[in-house]
Amino acid sequence: MDLPPLTVLLAGPRGFCAGVDRAIKIVEEALAQHGRPVYVRHEIVHNRFVVERLESLGAVFVEELDEIPDDGQPVIFSAHGVPKSVPAAARARALTFLDATCPLVSKVHRETERHYARGLHILMIGHAGHPEVVGTMGQLPPGSVTLIEDAAAARAVEPVSQKLAYTTQTTLSVDDTAEIVAILRERFPDIEVPQKEDICYATTNRQAAVKAVAERAEFVVVVGAPNSSNSLRLREVAERGGAARAVLVQRGRDLDPSLADGCHTIGITAGASAPEVLVEEVIARLRERFSVTIEEVTVATEDVVFHLPAALRRRAAVG
Repeated sequence: MDLPPLTVLLAGPRGFCAGVDRAIKIVEEALAQHGRPVYVRHEIVHNRFVVERLESLGAVFVEELDEIPDDGQPVIFSAHGVPKSVPAAARARALTFLDATCPLVSKVHRETERHYARGLHILMIGHAGHPEVVGTMGQLPPGSVTLIEDAAAARAVEPVSQKLAYTTQTTLSVDDTAEIVAILRERFPDIEVPQKEDICYATTNRQAAVKAVAERAEFVVVVGAPNSSNSLRLREVAERGGAARAVLVQRGRDLDPSLADGCHTIGITAGASAPEVLVEEVIARLRERFSVTIEEVTVATEDVVFHLPAALRRRAAVG
């Protein structure tokens, strides 16, 4: 039986960014150098496939440091960053630790500290409870940062000081953040702005790519985890960008291919913590029901690479 034709637009860039790639390599290299187990505080990145693969290699994921025994094995902090209290607690226990915080998140941490040192109160645009937000706010004493989650909060906020700076989570919607920033700058004309955009290049590129796909697609599939901020934003951007419907799935088996029935063209993208093998699973799932033609839609080429921490590089060189 002939299968109905379906054109699949693959958004590019998609999937792993340099920060995610570095974080995963830190766990792999730590296992290679230190052996099993290597402990990881929180999910190294927000993707269960990645986490389960690393578990199979010997990584043990914990929520807090007090779950880690005193066995001399290292602990790794996730790509999202941690409050200053976490490395302080690790030092107090003489734990060996490796920091897999994305360098672009670390940039936000240092920028926030510089603003605070100059006597500014920080307005942080981000989502309450997200590990990156918790980590960034945890760089400073309590009360030094006010969280702004949306445009309504930006209109309503009454900061404790008029000497202000703003910073943002790196994985937000570019369009939503622009609206919030415009409100803050109108209300507080003297507010200090980031020296360079805080929303990372990977988030910006993936949202631009999914927009380019969504304007041509009737339906968009975003491959990513439900607790991944950048993946959730891709689904929202796809719907706003013109797709009649967009869904988030973790992998191929989670997709109901009948959702594409009646469609001529659909789009696929992947969040920054989703490996390409999961995109391939989704395509394979669609091929069970359709005769699929693939078209790449690329809006940017990425060549960013972040180096491993110096401690791992030194040991690898010696080995």
